[in-house]
Amino acid sequence: MKRKSIKGFFPVVIVMIVAFFSILLLADVNPSVAATSKKKSTEVTRPTAVERTEARIKQLQGALKITEPQQALWNTLTQVMRDNAKEFDELATLRVESTKIVNAVDNMKFYYQISKTHLDQQAKFIPPFEELYTSMSDAQKQTADLIFRTGKLGRHRIK
Repeated sequence: MKRKSIKGFFPVVIVMIVAFFSILLLADVNPSVAATSKKKSTEVTRPTAVERTEARIKQLQGALKITEPQQALWNTLTQVMRDNAKEFDELATLRVESTKIVNAVDNMKFYYQISKTHLDQQAKFIPPFEELYTSMSDAQKQTADLIFRTGKLGRHRIK
């Protein structure tokens, strides 16, 4: 029995594979753009620090079950959180505006400024949080401990 030679078959397979992948790479993978006259924005919008903070405040208030006597302490804490978020958004805006004109050294200085700002904000956050924490019931403290230890806000289970 004679075997058929595959030497002539191999180059044809290679050409077909290259052609197939070329078509895939050159084809428009988003058919919805062709179907609509409007172009979709490729820019991804992220929530601002202020927006994330407002959501976090609502979640924390619900999870911690802030009582009426704790409301003044809670308001002080949330004001610090809002001020910190606003300050961070201002810093982020400055970063976006200066990205095209900074060199490597300026870039490192900016990241240092972000880290320093974050540490300063933590220092402002701790005293009002400590006051609120001291006023909490044992169940509230247990919830706060879990939330701040695991970050599982709204998905925690206390026994």
